[in-house]
Amino acid sequence: MRAYERLLNYVTVHTTSDETSTTCPSTARQLDLAHLLLEEMKNLGIEDTRVDKHGYVYGTIPATKGYESYPSIGLIAHMDTAPDAKGENVKPQVIENYNGEDVVLPGSREVLQVKDFPHLTNLKGRTLITTDGTTLLGADDKAGIAEIMTVCEVLLNTDKPHGKVCIGFTPDEEIGRGADLFDVEGFGADFAYTIDGGPEGEIEFENFNAASAVFKVRGISVHPGSAKNIMVNAALVACEINSLLPNLQTPSHTEEYEGFFHMTHIEGDVNEATVAYIIRDHNDAQYVAKQQTLTHITKILNEKYGEGTVNLTIKESYRNMVEKIKPCYHIIENAEKAIEALGMVPVKTPIRGGTDGARLSFMGLPCPNLGTGGYAFHGPYEHITAEGMDTCVEIILGILEQYSK
Repeated sequence: MRAYERLLNYVTVHTTSDETSTTCPSTARQLDLAHLLLEEMKNLGIEDTRVDKHGYVYGTIPATKGYESYPSIGLIAHMDTAPDAKGENVKPQVIENYNGEDVVLPGSREVLQVKDFPHLTNLKGRTLITTDGTTLLGADDKAGIAEIMTVCEVLLNTDKPHGKVCIGFTPDEEIGRGADLFDVEGFGADFAYTIDGGPEGEIEFENFNAASAVFKVRGISVHPGSAKNIMVNAALVACEINSLLPNLQTPSHTEEYEGFFHMTHIEGDVNEATVAYIIRDHNDAQYVAKQQTLTHITKILNEKYGEGTVNLTIKESYRNMVEKIKPCYHIIENAEKAIEALGMVPVKTPIRGGTDGARLSFMGLPCPNLGTGGYAFHGPYEHITAEGMDTCVEIILGILEQYSK
């Protein structure tokens, strides 16, 4: 079975995660896909297949006879889809021999336009898979799952030599919890790859340092007719917080290695207000400086309006994995060799976000990220090609081949 055929099956399962939930998995519906994958893995003949009580799916393909001492390689993808987009009743549109032009999404009549996504012209002649315009597709990261499962099928039905291959599918990656309860020791891999990136041929091993920051503002409310020198309007103080931040360090003004402050939520009235941000930067020193900027804003506003007016809570989310990858850079070099063997040029790009691999790298499992062949994730313009997915399968097989030499 080709990887895209598996994807078309997986996307029909509703697996959106929920950042307000305190359970793991955050939504029980993720277990529907977990158990579907469990049965498929058993049918393929994957050993030690199991779903734990938190919804993590694990399995092992033993090393080919004589290759038991070779490195054990992990392949990881996540089951949940983004909570900020509709992920239920996904109806993929499959366009064979795509003409490289604009595509009408039949459910919404929205148009996937070449002017917005110029890479579409390079996909001419392929089998293009899109949404119907009313939901996301779920290729992030069900494409990664489909590619890993297809790799497993190839390994179990051919005589390709390889060391031990460890399979892992996680819940709740989209809400930053995918690695929280991952059993690194039980997983049994020396190194791993998350299959959770963009176009085929991408290798990602630098991600943002990331934190969340929440300002709580306490106001003083009195009648506006007699408010002079007394009233502190919490909503206005919340606006003032944002005015003190550098206005070009926002997502809409930054790219590549440039960090940002991103306001994710603001609400309030005269009495109280809340402003929430996420902080991102690849550079450690600049990441720390961004946190210090927020701390300084808190200090000057409390000096201006009175101690206790503004309270700041900063919570670290994840760190840049590059420091854990450099000591074992062969995991990047072998990925490059696998991509080059297919006549492609590897594309090493920084992740302007996070990945399970970043967390896992700091948990003792060095874990860069590979492309899945997909584009425009997390929304109705998400799309992927069958041929791109086939290439990703070949890249993974090529990496395993490199480690069997």
